[in-house]
Amino acid sequence: MINKIFVGMLLIGIGAAVFLGNIKEVSLAFVDSSKEAVQLSIIMLGVVGMWTGIMKVAEEAGIAKSLAKAMGPVIRFLFPDLKGEKTEKARYYIAENMAANVLGLGWAATPTGLKAMEELKKAAPAGTNAATDSMCMFLLINVSSLQLIPVNIIAYRSQYGAVNPTDIILPAIICTLISTFAAVIYGKIKYKKAEYKRKKN
Repeated sequence: MINKIFVGMLLIGIGAAVFLGNIKEVSLAFVDSSKEAVQLSIIMLGVVGMWTGIMKVAEEAGIAKSLAKAMGPVIRFLFPDLKGEKTEKARYYIAENMAANVLGLGWAATPTGLKAMEELKKAAPAGTNAATDSMCMFLLINVSSLQLIPVNIIAYRSQYGAVNPTDIILPAIICTLISTFAAVIYGKIKYKKAEYKRKKN
């Protein structure tokens, strides 16, 4: 659906340019946008590569595992049904994913997020095809934009000539605290409702 909307907007724009005699400007915009996209990709490749490397070093040095243990109380509060050795890997990947997101490394956090979902699926009761409470909570926390240092946005602002790219940090912290708090509240309410239904049945 999104692809159709995008193609439709593109065709309308080109049609309007032809009708108004501005096709030359459209052609120049295509070239300039392509150049900017490549430059931005190179910058983001460096940023993501650096932080992904740092996360890998932290993992190899055992820092990530220690971080996962330190985040134990938070994980237990958010995911009360993740208990025992069967869910140990899931808790580890969730902690690593949350740590990467807090640092604003959305792209670098994606691999651990996918691994966490795989482990949560394995930990689900046999025959369960729907998303579990833990999977829903994990997704809520991720889409709430949990981060304290918006590295990606700072890189974007730097690329496009912002005088002070780090000005975004305080507003980002305020927004992420509000959105994450709302996501956790919503998730816990859903947890309670699901638990009530299970006890009732």
